[in-house]
Amino acid sequence: MGKFLMNRLRIVACILILALPCIMAYEGGYPAVFSSTEWVFSAEYSQNSTKNCQFSTLQGRRDYQEDRVTCNLHMKLPFSGEDGAEEITIGIAAIFDGHGGDEASEMASRKLLDYFYMHFMSYAYERASPSNKENDQAQTVNSSQRKLPMIDRLSLLRILEEALLKTIQDIDIEFTKEALDKGYISGSTGIVVLLVNGQYLVANIGDSKAVLCSERIDSKHNAEGNSLTEVYVEELTKDHHPDRADEKARIEAAGGFVRTFGVPRVNGILAVSRSIGDLYLKRYGVVPNPEVTGWKHFTQENKYLVVASDGVFETLTPQNVCDLVHYKASKSSSGNMRSSSYLADWIIHSAFKTGSTDNLSAIVISDLLE
Repeated sequence: MGKFLMNRLRIVACILILALPCIMAYEGGYPAVFSSTEWVFSAEYSQNSTKNCQFSTLQGRRDYQEDRVTCNLHMKLPFSGEDGAEEITIGIAAIFDGHGGDEASEMASRKLLDYFYMHFMSYAYERASPSNKENDQAQTVNSSQRKLPMIDRLSLLRILEEALLKTIQDIDIEFTKEALDKGYISGSTGIVVLLVNGQYLVANIGDSKAVLCSERIDSKHNAEGNSLTEVYVEELTKDHHPDRADEKARIEAAGGFVRTFGVPRVNGILAVSRSIGDLYLKRYGVVPNPEVTGWKHFTQENKYLVVASDGVFETLTPQNVCDLVHYKASKSSSGNMRSSSYLADWIIHSAFKTGSTDNLSAIVISDLLE
């Protein structure tokens, strides 16, 4: 039996069968739960979870590859809805861009899915119907009769968002402890996208980007009389640069300062004002708190969602990225794409060829309304 499946069974057993003691452990955070259940992290699952996602990475001109990608567009989450027991399919795509070493990005990518699954199940239990809670507290109820938490669709979206925010918080807490113990100075930006039922939510820390590439038929025609397609882009994230007014205010209020060495930097060192890790700069206003878009609906015009590390945008604009994807996808409409990562490959190699000096990573998601 795979590690991830074993972990899922342990979570369900912990929350639904050992409900009260497990929730008490859960209040101590993610590590407390897995310590109490002899938990083993599913590193194997996280590494293999990209099989159903179009992604590509390239070390580029750097001495080390510090980017990490985690992506699974068919993650199954059990819950009980109005129609009884259900299993919802969500997509989760993330890029962690490390700096000062790969320790922070490696931990974040490796533990993202386990953390998220744990927090989803725990929050879902907390939102369970009163009757379920009463049954769980009753000593006479047989464990085999316990039910999954009942939640409505609106609550489901809230739970997914809450679970993601708690996941990022706990990853930062755990890495901070490890950094203290082992003397790590590394940190990582992070961008995570959740997708469910034609809706999406983006949580961003740092300067990676998520862009939505859309197409619409222009009223104009070309010389052959064919309709023209207009490609337009929507940026879903705002970079956390230290000179952004609100970011600079927080840094200075914490006793830090912003100096420009090539680009604006926190205390003249770090080029982003939010990150996972970076232990030595936390006291100066560097925080792991993501900015979140809130849930939004895809439309028929939305064709591709691209998530990419900042190395891509060192030489390409978001519009460049969408134009590249549209061009290459239209040329490959006959279905002769060489691999599932074809579009993502095209993006990062275009950035590399135009002079990017950073690590490069990109995820391309299509069929957004499915």
